[in-house]
Amino acid sequence: MHSYLEFEKPVADIEGKIQELRAIAAEDGEAVNVDDEIERLNAKSAQTLKDLYAKLTPWQKTLVARHPDRPHAIDYIAGLIEDFTPLAGDRKFAEDHALIAGIGRFRGQSVAVLAQEKGHDTETRLKHNFGMVRPEGYRKAVRIMELAERFSIPLISFVDTSGAYPGRGAEERGQSEAIARSTDVGLGLGTPSVAVVIGEGGSGGAIAIATANKVLMMEHAIYSVISPEGAASILWRDSAKAQDAATALKITAQDLKQLGVIDDIIEEPVGGAHRAREIVIDTAGKSIEAALQDLADLSADEVRRQRREKFVAIGRNLS
Repeated sequence: MHSYLEFEKPVADIEGKIQELRAIAAEDGEAVNVDDEIERLNAKSAQTLKDLYAKLTPWQKTLVARHPDRPHAIDYIAGLIEDFTPLAGDRKFAEDHALIAGIGRFRGQSVAVLAQEKGHDTETRLKHNFGMVRPEGYRKAVRIMELAERFSIPLISFVDTSGAYPGRGAEERGQSEAIARSTDVGLGLGTPSVAVVIGEGGSGGAIAIATANKVLMMEHAIYSVISPEGAASILWRDSAKAQDAATALKITAQDLKQLGVIDDIIEEPVGGAHRAREIVIDTAGKSIEAALQDLADLSADEVRRQRREKFVAIGRNLS
């Protein structure tokens, strides 16, 4: 059973009728033939879903990006990275489970991996702190980036966070400095880097591991300096205006591609990534592979220059 979003209610109603018909058929056996009606309803459900996802609003895309069944960072690592060896700790304070880091092989090539993990149920969400990284997580990210630089291996980042952890302890341990340091090291890497926004890319907590040569984004992901709810609370002092804020913020992949914030959009199946997880992960892998191939022949200085020019040019090519 799918977990339906509010705007998917028409699809939920149709698929509910399909389940009712199947239950009737199971009870009455051959006495009732509902195959034709089920086939008709399946076609209607598929078309309704296609129509809904063809015209999603920015707020609806936000809901899709946050869908509880959407593939998480650990799913992308499991599906794309072979022989993954996680590396823990920042060598200064503690291990941060919100940020998974390590070394593995991607399509036969050694890579370093950074990934923000939100968790998929209560236990894992608490373990991973809902994907909100603490200072030690960003210092671990710096450690992995420097390791990638030392051994001249590409860096792949999977971005999925509502933002860096805003707790008192994190602030006392230098949260802003850790984010700034991670961003700076990412910008200065001489090894190629690719970042993929797989769900929610929130503020500096996201960009700290997304200062890459190529920034890719799932079709229904979002990427913004602040959440729609946060922006609504600041601008209108009313979080109920989150839908208006989502539109004003230009948080969708389509808007950000036009602005030059991201380089490419990775298509999702009709109904979102949560409806075809394996297909989505494979598609993302092909996009990452293509991005790394584009960067493969560049020298360290050329990699740095390409990355710098990319970020300097953001927003400048608008007509």
